[in-house]
Amino acid sequence: MGRGAAFFDLDKTVIAKSSALAFGRPFYRDGLITRRDVVKSAYAQLMFRLGGTDEQTMARTRDYLAALCKGWQVEQVRQIVAETLHELINPYVYAEAAALIEEHQAAGRDVVLVSASGEEMVRPIGELLGVTDVIATRMTVQDGRYSGEVEFYAAGPSKVDAVGELAVERGYDLAESYAYSDSYSDRPLLECVGHPTVVNPDRQLRRLATENSWPVLEFRHPVPLGRRLRERPAVPVAAAALGVGVGVAIGIAWYGRHRRTRVTPVA
Repeated sequence: MGRGAAFFDLDKTVIAKSSALAFGRPFYRDGLITRRDVVKSAYAQLMFRLGGTDEQTMARTRDYLAALCKGWQVEQVRQIVAETLHELINPYVYAEAAALIEEHQAAGRDVVLVSASGEEMVRPIGELLGVTDVIATRMTVQDGRYSGEVEFYAAGPSKVDAVGELAVERGYDLAESYAYSDSYSDRPLLECVGHPTVVNPDRQLRRLATENSWPVLEFRHPVPLGRRLRERPAVPVAAAALGVGVGVAIGIAWYGRHRRTRVTPVA
């Protein structure tokens, strides 16, 4: 038997917002997205909410992502993320998720963030959390710019493919592994491990969890890193247990407009 690992979805599972939406404002400020993108993205977000997480919807999201990012300089994106990470992400990390990640690491399990958001966003967030392994969407790059094609889209069944490849490479026993997500679209990820847990689940996922007697956790306390370190342990994960872990492009520009005058500075 190999050792287990712990796979965490990112948005609404580890952080209390969409990682893609979070960087919308600086992308808008630096000219990567336009007012027209704002309208298109708001419409795409509405269609996603109405249409659910079927394969066709995820394919449209993937194609929209590719078109939106075409021509962006990769280094510019990385610089924006690095400059705004502590302002836009750090205050929104769930204390319960941070504690749970530490518990898995203390038990000797590798922790892997698995997100449909771009790797340029997910990897720095992982580093903020002390997590070095990520599975995320990768865009094709030519001459330092995104080409308009998606090399790997980390959504739905594709997440499971990547998890399986990593398990073979590392010798993980998936029957002894854990997965956490808030979205029904991650059903394949949850079903591929021996210990699935749903976090802040949507209606469909809550129903699935009930049918399968999966544990359900409610994370409610986003706390900045500095405060977590001062007040450790922050919020016991056990206290959040109730019983029984795709929006890379959707709304990314909409966030730039919605948050332009509402960014909260970090103390």
